[in-house]
Amino acid sequence: MKLSVRGEYALRALLVLSQNYSGEVVRIQTISEQQNIPKKFLEQILNELKALGAVESKRGAGGGYRLARPPAEITLASVIRHMTGALAPVSCVSDRFYERCTCPDEARCAIREVMKEAREAVVGIMERVTLADLCERSRRLEDNPDGTLDYVI
Repeated sequence: MKLSVRGEYALRALLVLSQNYSGEVVRIQTISEQQNIPKKFLEQILNELKALGAVESKRGAGGGYRLARPPAEITLASVIRHMTGALAPVSCVSDRFYERCTCPDEARCAIREVMKEAREAVVGIMERVTLADLCERSRRLEDNPDGTLDYVI
């Protein structure tokens, strides 16, 4: 799996919306500035996320975007698959985007077997991690950016 810029920006925009999950909308300009995403590109991405059912929009002067569902209900896998396609490193091991490979015998291909293990590991993580988890990780990293533990006795 290679996460495209489109996929990365989608996750970053969804992180902002998840951090502001209170029913209020967030302006595109705010997301663009916070995440350094070009505004026009962000508009396209948010429209794709709307088609996925992950976000909803409000038009007008006080308009913007908000999550359509709770952050705990949106997995990274669903977003990445919608934005960029397969989670598999090669198409011959993809469950949803399978394409026959060029090797002479798929059933006996050692490379394919390893790639299938890699896909299963990636899918396992991406299916398990939600936007709520991403928010929690973001808060933890903001509180402790270098990862060191601070003990007070």
